[in-house]
Amino acid sequence: MCGIVGYIGSQEAQSILLDGLSKLEYRGYDSAGLAIYNGENIGFCKSQGRLADLKQKLETCLLPGNLGIGHTRWATHGKPSDENAHPHTDEQKMFAVVHNGIIENYAELKEELIAKGHVFTSETDTEVIAKLLSDHWDGSLVSTVQKVVQELRGAYALGIISEYEPDKLVAVRLASPLVIGVGKGENMIASDIPAILKYTRDVYLLDDGDMAVLTPDHVQLMRVDGTPIERETIQITWDVKQAEKDGYDHFMLKEINEQPRAIRDTLAGRIKKGRVDLSNELSISKEDLKNFERIHFVACGTAYHAGMIGKYVLEKLVRIPVEVDVASEYRYREPIVNERTLFVAISQSGETADTLAALKEAKRQGARILAITNVVGSSVAREADEVIITWAGPEIAVASTKAYTSQLIAVYLLGIYFAQMLETQSEQQLQTWVEELLQLPDKAASLLQPEQVEKVESYAREMSKHSSLFFIGRGLDYAVALEGSLKLKEISYIHSEAYAAGELKHGTLALIEEDVPVIALSTQKVLAEKTVSNVQEVKARGAYVLGVTNEADAELSKTADELISIPATLDLFAPVLAVIPLQLFAYYACLQRGFDVDKPRNLAKSVTVE
Repeated sequence: MCGIVGYIGSQEAQSILLDGLSKLEYRGYDSAGLAIYNGENIGFCKSQGRLADLKQKLETCLLPGNLGIGHTRWATHGKPSDENAHPHTDEQKMFAVVHNGIIENYAELKEELIAKGHVFTSETDTEVIAKLLSDHWDGSLVSTVQKVVQELRGAYALGIISEYEPDKLVAVRLASPLVIGVGKGENMIASDIPAILKYTRDVYLLDDGDMAVLTPDHVQLMRVDGTPIERETIQITWDVKQAEKDGYDHFMLKEINEQPRAIRDTLAGRIKKGRVDLSNELSISKEDLKNFERIHFVACGTAYHAGMIGKYVLEKLVRIPVEVDVASEYRYREPIVNERTLFVAISQSGETADTLAALKEAKRQGARILAITNVVGSSVAREADEVIITWAGPEIAVASTKAYTSQLIAVYLLGIYFAQMLETQSEQQLQTWVEELLQLPDKAASLLQPEQVEKVESYAREMSKHSSLFFIGRGLDYAVALEGSLKLKEISYIHSEAYAAGELKHGTLALIEEDVPVIALSTQKVLAEKTVSNVQEVKARGAYVLGVTNEADAELSKTADELISIPATLDLFAPVLAVIPLQLFAYYACLQRGFDVDKPRNLAKSVTVE
């Protein structure tokens, strides 16, 4: 979850590193630091807190030089502090290291190094790497790094510089993202593409076990055992403005408003002559589909909620049993997986550690792997047999919005495509679904008009005064309720829970008392009467109810205190529209309470450790 930037070239490294780190702030961090070679030695500047704190220190601690590494840390070993901030070094300060990930065997390595006389000044696992570099120095930075990584167990992306060879920047990747930016007379490393997009659009994406040696004029790729690698650069086509706020107060608000475009882009080129066509992306045949006995959707957080909707969609449309699992639990329940299992991994970043680990376990047991991700060339995408890219564009805010709705669109496309192949639905029904899919961008845009947004903002202003809030819904609405609750709690810190409305009488009603806010979703026609009955149950106990329903359904308005209407759509696609006012509700509740929308406490954008 940490952010890494490295630079080697002819320009002053400090400003470039700071600029790159600022583009990685969305990943979440508690401290930051730089190490820059000034022509004689490596200078360091580190600070607990935000990047602004580091910049303030640098006003009296300038670090000149053309070779350097920078880091934003999200604590895994040791509290946030100046001492625990990266980069880390050996006792003589001949090496500097930045690290993203976790070294699982750091404790035993640390004991061995202490026995040899090494002195540690931090609580981190990363300092072990710096001390190992010093301990194993053999006169070559490349071979020394290769020796060190052979001793490491765990996940890591590393950026390393040394006074011994100040013409090199070395990078290594294992189970933690790292990209190489290729420029003219300068080269860079970073945890994510936005950090280097200002300087180059040509990148190498490192695979697990890859190593890169950068000089100002050359990038040499190899495996950690020294085997050379030949690989083409990838050109990034993102508009730079996509990674900036573009006039909005916060990235989250910008990304909420980008959803009509993201939905349209994810649909683009995948509907031809009234049918879904994924044949250019997926190699799954009709015979393959008939062979699958089960489908597993596996993901974390918001992506898990997309998987819940995926279960409903594929079982309804394709008639194959579907299970949905939280990725962090998947491996430990000994799931029944074999070559007749289709494993669908959903991950915005494509680097989510738990999802990637679950994917690898399913693959080991013979499952066919399909990935739904927003990042081309990500770890999940590379490990998968099949990939559907969601074209949401870079998502910066920690709270996912446009990535989630794009995942839903990908799930719908997958379900309809499979149904076409297996002929499990009538052509008329399939055509109706496709036609409605194409209308979703405009319907989503209607929910972002000023009068609609102002209405949601007013509800959020009032309901955010409460310390606890509940969401209820049935069927697909239950999955949306879970996502709405997650959005609210992760950025506003209001205690929020979501329940299947039919479960209220089985214990949850005990929590309902006078004036407790309840957000009730009712967009599924077949369940509307049941949901209204559940709303009446909470109303009878004094709850204040805000309803979210299809504009064609007036039943909930007779019971709820206030109502948010979404455009009329087919029940199947209501989650795409119903979640948008809930995202806005969370956003404005957060603002009302005075918290940082884009950087909620204790959270990070890309969860690359278990």
